[in-house]
Amino acid sequence: MYGTSHIVSDVMTHTVAAVGRRAPFKEIVQLMQDWRVSALPVIEGEGRVTGVVSEADLLPKEELRDDPDTGYLQLRQPVDVAKAGALTAGDLMSSPAVTIRAGATLAEAARTMAREGVKRLPVVDEAGLLAGVVSRADLLKVFLRDDEDIAEEVRREIVSYLFPLSSSAVRVEVHDGVVTLTGRIRDSALVPVAARLVRAVEGVVDVQFDLAHDDPGVSGAGRP
Repeated sequence: MYGTSHIVSDVMTHTVAAVGRRAPFKEIVQLMQDWRVSALPVIEGEGRVTGVVSEADLLPKEELRDDPDTGYLQLRQPVDVAKAGALTAGDLMSSPAVTIRAGATLAEAARTMAREGVKRLPVVDEAGLLAGVVSRADLLKVFLRDDEDIAEEVRREIVSYLFPLSSSAVRVEVHDGVVTLTGRIRDSALVPVAARLVRAVEGVVDVQFDLAHDDPGVSGAGRP
């Protein structure tokens, strides 16, 4: 009934930088600068993700630069003390890594980012090997979807099913991602259902209704 949702592999960055566990501190910083990223997956073997090293993992070393003795006391977590003296990705990384499957929906990825408080996720394939990286910006790409493309999906996948007797009388317009349904329907109880389904369509920012109840028993209104 409904259109196929985009999955993580549709929007992720396929070519990504990664480091091994033995990568030295300076190499990690250089890669972040070269690739303009704030975090790097740490891999081993054929590409299995074992952790993620981020700018936050590197900063404790800078915090100690002026006064090491005072700096150690000011670090809030014992793990920061360890990372301040770490020299390789294996010692610096946060592990286990929070990852997402390439076949996961964009909604799943968004919920994972929100729950874990991260801006990007390493993407792994069915074998658990690194396949790419998905960021918050990648997830927002669905909102660049063309308005008419959204309108056509709403007409085809929602209106024609929920309001089959009134579909020709229900107009769908989309402006800047905001969907507006206008016209006459026979069952107003379906409006909340329509709202939920329309909001689930990728690229929809909001949904508005201007629908009147069409009672076929009054003056012949609503006759097919």
